Amino acid sequence: MLGIIKRIFRGLKYDAFLTLYKALVRSHLEYTNSVLNPHHVQEIKALEQVQMRATKILPSLKNKPYQERLKILKLPTLKFRRLIGDMIETYKMLAGVYDNLVTPSIPILSESRTRGNSLKIVNRRSHYDLSKYSFCSRVTNVWNNLPEDIVTAPSVNSFKNRLDKFWSTQELKYNWQVEITGTGSRSFSFIVKIFLKGFCYSNNLLLLWA
Repeated sequence: MLGIIKRIFRGLKYDAFLTLYKALVRSHLEYTNSVLNPHHVQEIKALEQVQMRATKILPSLKNKPYQERLKILKLPTLKFRRLIGDMIETYKMLAGVYDNLVTPSIPILSESRTRGNSLKIVNRRSHYDLSKYSFCSRVTNVWNNLPEDIVTAPSVNSFKNRLDKFWSTQELKYNWQVEITGTGSRSFSFIVKIFLKGFCYSNNLLLLWA
């Protein structure tokens, strides 16, 4: 499809290129993202390379770095868009936009005293990649760390706009090699707490011996 665009259309302007790319190329790359979401680096890179080649069609951008081309075109990485898509699908399920009979069950914590939002999803433990990277598992940490005003948005469009604004400064938006920040990690937080407790305990012992 990229070859057809390159052969047929000459001297494309940015707007014309974006229209063609989004309609004829990116739509195929994002087909069934909620189900077929790659997590291996090689698979993520293979998809991203299609967009890398596509943005080089424009002569004025051909010799610029990939991140710079994306910023000029205001075109997010495919990895970033997949994450946004996951959040939108999660919102639709929890807001009742979809029929509950045909969507996976996403249990909500009955009571949460930690920071985050009032619609936190129960964090299920997974031992195998098939379960770990399934939709319900991979969206949990990201969703649980979204602010209250985003998850309780009154409509899908409102949710999209608030999420776009909240993630507007994320490095992942134009750099596919990094991960989303601010999602939190229970295991990491637990390790940090243990380390701090041990550090404080060691300091107290030193003070006693001094």
